Amino acid sequence: MATPVAVSGIAEQDRVHASDRAFNPVASVTAEDLEFGAVYAQHVSFVWRVLRGMGVSNAQVADAAQDVFMVVHRRLPEFDARHPVKTWLFAIAYRVACKYRRTLRRAREHEPLDDSLRDNAPNPAEAAESRDAARLMAEWLEQLDDDKRAVFVLAEFEQLTAPEISAITGTRLSSVYTFLRRTRMQLSRAVAIREKRQR
Repeated sequence: MATPVAVSGIAEQDRVHASDRAFNPVASVTAEDLEFGAVYAQHVSFVWRVLRGMGVSNAQVADAAQDVFMVVHRRLPEFDARHPVKTWLFAIAYRVACKYRRTLRRAREHEPLDDSLRDNAPNPAEAAESRDAARLMAEWLEQLDDDKRAVFVLAEFEQLTAPEISAITGTRLSSVYTFLRRTRMQLSRAVAIREKRQR
């Protein structure tokens, strides 16, 4: 797997689960909601990570996750159980993330790196390196269009295989392989350049 420093850096800073927040998409749970409750409990962390990986800011990710699960709650009776629920959830989260990103671009708002996030680095130098890697990853992801960013997030953050990514996103399998090969090489070069400048 390419670029372990950059990937692990941003993953560590974004390892925030919705269950850690005061987030309740429905005020009360009824018998009709039991199936929804199971979907929420099993997949909320996945949705949360997809939203963050797709560029929804830390300040807005709880609202975006609530938007996703409001759609899920409304449309769950229509869901075709012959298809993987994760694919369906990804499609909803992807659309919600794109909406938030469009709003962010229009408003020209950019969230600064949150240095208060927990960092398990044992010393200040390593903590700074981790933040730098996370910043590099975030800046690099911003250069990708939404479709390519989704493929990269599913591969690097969710550790899905190319066939799984193809099935979830509807991208041709050959295109997934080509894109991942090229982007990993590009990111490796970016990391090498950053490390050379720091020497």
